[in-house]
Amino acid sequence: MEKSKVYFTKNITSESLVKMYEVLNKPLEGKIAVKISTGEMGGHNYLKPELIKDLVNKVGGTIVECNTAYAGKRNTTEEHEKTIKAHGFYDIADVDIMDREGSMEIPVNKGKHLKVNLVGKNLANYDSMIMLSHFKGHAMGGFGGALKNMSIGVASSAGKTWIHTAGKTNVPDELWSNLPEQDAFLESMAEADEAVMDYMDNKIVYINVMNNLSVDCDCDSNPEEPCMADIGILASLDPVALDEACLDLIYNSSDKGRDHFVERVERQNGRHITVYAESLGIGTRDYELINI
Repeated sequence: MEKSKVYFTKNITSESLVKMYEVLNKPLEGKIAVKISTGEMGGHNYLKPELIKDLVNKVGGTIVECNTAYAGKRNTTEEHEKTIKAHGFYDIADVDIMDREGSMEIPVNKGKHLKVNLVGKNLANYDSMIMLSHFKGHAMGGFGGALKNMSIGVASSAGKTWIHTAGKTNVPDELWSNLPEQDAFLESMAEADEAVMDYMDNKIVYINVMNNLSVDCDCDSNPEEPCMADIGILASLDPVALDEACLDLIYNSSDKGRDHFVERVERQNGRHITVYAESLGIGTRDYELINI
């Protein structure tokens, strides 16, 4: 497999975000979903509406999300809508909680843990997608980027449970008593990624924003403050290469907070997801970083 192109800019602005979409030279067509994390109530590191507004409007996109599988302010559609409103996303675009009417099964063709993936039912309404991810740490996955956003993020509440338990249960109340060993969870995320990419016929572009670099995810209502300075925006047609490039920028950084971030990744064996995703053939860790 030849090297994948990953584009990089240090400028984190709404104009730069549009430019990074354009440089991919893959104009999306039809009804376009823009998958973000709307952020748990109380959190503050999520991608802000003023940053993403121009890109969403440029493509005429609909912001999409799914409900969570844990107790909080996004685990029901009613509470999630309140959080989305409080965080200002309804002010910039239409927002669709894709599992408001439940789940849809899509096949996992290369899974050893999962045979199906449970995504928000409304995914069927979209022709293409921007996987717009805030790159950060994560308590369970080690880090969160494009691969997490496409797996856990597109999964319904039941699907999130299914992935987290490596196919043991899809009942959210049973999640925490059915956690598998760590690599099985990471591999299940990658298998869910493969399912989404196949279902969308690869009509997806991937953009990671490396700002507010906390070791905690936007799903945390009380996240640790960012430990590193902002790095930039990266974009690619390959989610594996994209996340790998972001990790390399962290690992190769001289920022004083680098060790803290790396400890979070390695504590959870986080890089295993890119290794396993590459083995599934959904991307490559071998990339060319192109400065824009």
